Amino acid sequence: MKPFERISNPREIRRRLRLNQQEFWSRIGVTQSGGSRYESGRSMPKPVRELLRLVHIEGVELAKAKGKDLEVVSYLKESNPRLYHRLKKAARRNGGRKN
Repeated sequence: MKPFERISNPREIRRRLRLNQQEFWSRIGVTQSGGSRYESGRSMPKPVRELLRLVHIEGVELAKAKGKDLEVVSYLKESNPRLYHRLKKAARRNGGRKN
């Protein structure tokens, strides 16, 4: 899948990974209720789609992201600062623990 390619069915991706909504969406800094809306057909912003792709399709652990993966962070910070700050808070709450 190419960056920013449309993810047509995040629910199917989540089910294939056998994760509940909380587990799946929290790994990319989205609340369970926000993820539920995306699974019900609400349009996902590009930064959320890219994080979903990196974490759940490509298998990138955000805590270990280096090099080119950090380009995503820069893009996210510029294009969607509110989401960037939510993700930053989620990372702090997680305290560096592996999921």
